[in-house]
Amino acid sequence: MTEATGGIEMEEGQSGIVKKFMFVNRKAPYGTVYALEGLEVVLISAAFDQDVSMAFLDDGVYQLAKGQHTKAIDVKNFSPTYRALEGYDIEKLYVEKESLEARGLSQENLLVPVEVLNSKEIAALMADQDVVISF
Repeated sequence: MTEATGGIEMEEGQSGIVKKFMFVNRKAPYGTVYALEGLEVVLISAAFDQDVSMAFLDDGVYQLAKGQHTKAIDVKNFSPTYRALEGYDIEKLYVEKESLEARGLSQENLLVPVEVLNSKEIAALMADQDVVISF
């Protein structure tokens, strides 16, 4: 057991334990730090070769909406960063169907390819994760 492995026993030559992380995004992209900070944590997790997925529910679906213009509110538009997720091997993006419909959005309104699932399917995915973090 070493400090470098966080106290986890590892076989010689083993690079680490891969855990399934799901990041649940429930907040609108601007007005709070949750969306941007959540995205940064996702990128950091992927850099450590973890199995990362993202779910967008409630107002979190707006994070993926096309056509975000933030000049009037004087904040940086970070939505293009979602297009870079694939380069970090983050390809499991899920959007709750009910959240999209309640906000008048469809898959065609989103920046990146996603899998649209109903709330029961999202709940089943969450139950299958090692770690679920909500922003």
